[in-house]
Amino acid sequence: MYQETHTRSVVKAVSWRVAGTLATSVIVYVFTRRLDIALLAGGVEAVVKLAIYYVHERIWDRIHIGRRPITPAVLWFTGLSGAGKTTLSIALVDELRRRNLRVEHLDGDTIRHIFPKTGFSREEREEHIKRVAYLASRLEKNGVFVVVSLISPYEASRDFARGICENFFEIYLSTPLGECERRDPKGLYRKARSGEVKDFTGITAPYEPPKKPELTIDTSRLSIEQATRDVMAALRKYL
Repeated sequence: MYQETHTRSVVKAVSWRVAGTLATSVIVYVFTRRLDIALLAGGVEAVVKLAIYYVHERIWDRIHIGRRPITPAVLWFTGLSGAGKTTLSIALVDELRRRNLRVEHLDGDTIRHIFPKTGFSREEREEHIKRVAYLASRLEKNGVFVVVSLISPYEASRDFARGICENFFEIYLSTPLGECERRDPKGLYRKARSGEVKDFTGITAPYEPPKKPELTIDTSRLSIEQATRDVMAALRKYL
């Protein structure tokens, strides 16, 4: 399977226009046997068609029939560590980009690399989430779909994010703790159980499940492909 790039589309359009001009010149030459007239006809045809195309496009820019507006939204993934937030977010970002939509991914781990001194106490987590929510809301206002993947364990900070964004779509990954701990991709659950990691959500710090998320997904029951399809189906009103 291949995707048509913008460069390939432009090259195809230009080559088609050149081929059309050459065809016109050849036809005129066949009937007139005059190379100068044939080249002149081809040149005039090319200029006239470019002018017609320009006017045609400007007119259609003013016609709204058949246009379907796209409303950007903040798609907020929340759930325990290991629930699949980052993996599903990346799959969703790829799908949105395949549809030629402007999209940014704000991932918890990536952002913490930029701000390494951000702690894990309740107060520090909530301040961190508020900063991410503000950034997401600014991107959204500029026509960008924002995919956020954060544990975001507290309802109050998620409510703040919902309130500051115009179109907030909360996706709760309800993957059970046992499954998340079984996956344990970074060994954090093991360290939390042994006391090496403090304030670890689900073990030594609480997680407050969303009461009314827009969508709930258990990644222990669905493949990433199916979960991505479910999210895209739920986003139909924005697309």
